[in-house]
Amino acid sequence: METAAKVKSKNNILENKVKNAPGTAGVYLMRDEHNKVIYVGKSRNLRTRVHSYFRGKDSRPMIPFLVSRIHDLEFIVTKTEKEALILEINLIKKYKPRYNVNFKDDKYYFSIRIDLKEKFPRFQLVRRIKKDGAKYFGPYSSSAAVKKTLHYIQKIFPLRTCKDVEFRARTRPCMEFEIKRCLAPCCDFIGSEEYRKIAKDAVLFMEGHGKKLIAELKSRMKTAAKELNFEEATEIRNRIGAIKATLEKQRVVSMSFKDRDVFGLYRSGDRLQVCLLYIRNGSVLGTKNFPLFQIGVNPSEVISSLLKQYYDDQVVIPREIIIPENIEDRKVIEEWLTEKKKGKKVSIVVPKRGERTNLISIAASNAENVFNVEKIREADEEKAMKILVERLHLKKMPHRIECFDISNVGGRYAVGSMATFLEGKPEKTGYRRFKIKTVTGADDYSMMHEVLRRRYRDTENIPDLIVVDGGKGQLNVALNVLQELEIEEPDVIGLAKESSSAHGGNNIIINKEEDRVYLPNRKNPVYLSRYPAALFLLQRIRDEAHRFAVSYYRRLKEKIDFRSLVDAIPGIGNYRKRALLCHFKDVEKIREASEEELGKIPGIGKETARRIFDHFHGEI
Repeated sequence: METAAKVKSKNNILENKVKNAPGTAGVYLMRDEHNKVIYVGKSRNLRTRVHSYFRGKDSRPMIPFLVSRIHDLEFIVTKTEKEALILEINLIKKYKPRYNVNFKDDKYYFSIRIDLKEKFPRFQLVRRIKKDGAKYFGPYSSSAAVKKTLHYIQKIFPLRTCKDVEFRARTRPCMEFEIKRCLAPCCDFIGSEEYRKIAKDAVLFMEGHGKKLIAELKSRMKTAAKELNFEEATEIRNRIGAIKATLEKQRVVSMSFKDRDVFGLYRSGDRLQVCLLYIRNGSVLGTKNFPLFQIGVNPSEVISSLLKQYYDDQVVIPREIIIPENIEDRKVIEEWLTEKKKGKKVSIVVPKRGERTNLISIAASNAENVFNVEKIREADEEKAMKILVERLHLKKMPHRIECFDISNVGGRYAVGSMATFLEGKPEKTGYRRFKIKTVTGADDYSMMHEVLRRRYRDTENIPDLIVVDGGKGQLNVALNVLQELEIEEPDVIGLAKESSSAHGGNNIIINKEEDRVYLPNRKNPVYLSRYPAALFLLQRIRDEAHRFAVSYYRRLKEKIDFRSLVDAIPGIGNYRKRALLCHFKDVEKIREASEEELGKIPGIGKETARRIFDHFHGEI
């Protein structure tokens, strides 16, 4: 325990740091008694900002609470406020301070990608946007919406859909050519120049220049007709008709036809829901809902933090961002976003009247709707946990649930997984993967024993409820592990999907598979079909554990298969194998790579690149 003299000394050091804070732009880091960073902020004048915390000039309700936990301050001076903003973003990502507004969201929405630098470009569906010179359209929050968009594009602009490796290996046209949804560039049925013209038309259409495209196509149609090329003129006429029909179907919410992101907020007590509305070419493409969270700060600070965190990721930055209220660092964020958009001006607008206020209202209504749905779901989750306590005779409310699953094929590539739910919701930071180390062969019980023992030999964060994917056998394994480790706190259940059967005369009638819950010291399983909320909660966590296990199994299998396939290539030693592994990550990307791409990898060279390419394309 610290003496009064030590505490007084620390307070004097902190007070001196506050007094001597630099009067320039920069970043300040607040640390607690364990020297852990608990808050990161930036200001154009560090002295003024820090004094506002300690002199009672900051009226935010969280400030007294935060100040009481500050044991040390650190300042990093920058030349400009924009440099301070970039540094603040990087430090928040590094330290993840407890009292900074943090939008935890690992969900990436679909975008449509096309690279016009390719000889025969194609549209691709991607989740992550890269700085690779390609064009990206979106994002689309609905997979159905983006697939529908691609379906329309493919009918109007018949570009190839096949992957590069399929494209290079094809010797005759596929079905897409037969139904007039591809022009078969793989078989030289169309030249690259003519094909690229159609690809550029498709990009023009996606960028919202429909009228300009129609005018250009009409000019081409007239030229083709004058040259008596009636077949080409007919194709162009049909394309014009399809484009007009598609444009008429688009729902326009903005007559300016600008690309915009609109942020809407809905606040209820100390809880805040944020919704982002994507508007591209005047049409709503979709929405993005951020996680609901509790706040002790002003909405303007939330908006500022959100803009910095969201646009620091690899997302499409529109020319205009509409927010519901003004923020202190709006100008410097505009400058930062303009730089990220390679000099194209980005404006952050706080509307007072007109069309933009209507868009803010739409986004806010979406945020309110999401909030209400979330509130209902929370009530259902609480109800579900109460039912579990009652029907499964649990010792206490299962606030923390951990579920385990095993994935392998005949004992090969065996892995285990653990999914964690807190208060009925996934807690991704609590997920764990286990590569099976001590078991050989297909022995699921021993694998489950290893995974559970590795998890609970560390007694930190023991859950209220442990769920194992399986029946009585897996349940007994879990009970034995806990007994070995002398852990008594958690309840344990087994969840198994098994076929139920009934006798009808001389016949056995097999009903559909049904989930059964197995309890310790009970012969017959418990059925929760009459309590869908409780059953759904258990199924969700079991499915999460299964998904996590399968994804790890596939990754491990691909990595091992990758090494074995690369080992089969003549003249590839450990150095080159490691270079291929680091660069491509999986075999499929090596298959798709051209000789030129392979040759650019350090240590490969032209001759080895040719040998690798030939190996995967069956030419040696």
